[in-house]
Amino acid sequence: MPAHRFPKKERLCSKKIWETVFSRGVRLKAFPMVLQYSRCPLPENVPVQVGFAVPKKSFKKAVDRNRIKRLMREAYRLEKAGLFNNIEGSYAFVFLYLGKEMPAFSDISQAVKTLLKNFNAHEEAVEK
Repeated sequence: MPAHRFPKKERLCSKKIWETVFSRGVRLKAFPMVLQYSRCPLPENVPVQVGFAVPKKSFKKAVDRNRIKRLMREAYRLEKAGLFNNIEGSYAFVFLYLGKEMPAFSDISQAVKTLLKNFNAHEEAVEK
């Protein structure tokens, strides 16, 4: 499977898993984003399922929220190859955008890189 894809089976659609991530997940921050993740069994045979969220309180227009989610999906899609090579087990990720203004792609991309690097470091520390 080509590395630079984001197929439907890698999207976090289950409400039950979303709730699990928020109730007992681990939170990593890299302004303007937060990565909340949890180790849990997934319905599909993939190592990670990912969801993206932007608060309605900060961005009233759906057009703006959807644009930010598209930017986050693209940044994740480009960075996920390094993640899949180093991961064992199955995880559910939720990326949250917490900034107050429309971001540039470079800001989102840098935050996603930082969060995935912090995730790898945190998981290695937990396993030891």
